[in-house]
Amino acid sequence: MFDLKPLVHASKREHYDELQRQARGLLAGERDLVANAANFGALVYHSLPELNWAGFYLFDGNELVVGPFQGKPACIRIALGRGVCGTAAQTRETQLVRDVNAFAGHIACDAASQSEIVVPLIRPDGSLLGVWDVDSPIIDRFDEDDRAGMQALCAVFMEAVRG
Repeated sequence: MFDLKPLVHASKREHYDELQRQARGLLAGERDLVANAANFGALVYHSLPELNWAGFYLFDGNELVVGPFQGKPACIRIALGRGVCGTAAQTRETQLVRDVNAFAGHIACDAASQSEIVVPLIRPDGSLLGVWDVDSPIIDRFDEDDRAGMQALCAVFMEAVRG
């Protein structure tokens, strides 16, 4: 059984380091994409403060389709290049959006979301698996430490689902 305990750290970077350690332990030995995505999403959602959505959109060859997540019901399909998730998928670059109201074409699946960070998930062969999407009801919730931390967490996730 995995015991999720509140994390108290001196810095955001230390918090992300601990989350990486926990994610490695949680995902160790399991290769199933859905199982790992579900547990990874729950770990992050319940470990980081001020989040209202955390989850995956998986690429089906044409568009992004909602996968395992924590939070309110979400948009089901997102075209590449559309919204923050579609932009991250198309550009293959992490999107850090401090105020979603300032992002042209933002898709408001949850009207409470005010900031967002989306990390593209790229397989070793360069193909797109999908994106990791995290929303907050707080404007300016995410910063460069979150970008580095989320990217590192996603690297742990991608290591676990290779198979």
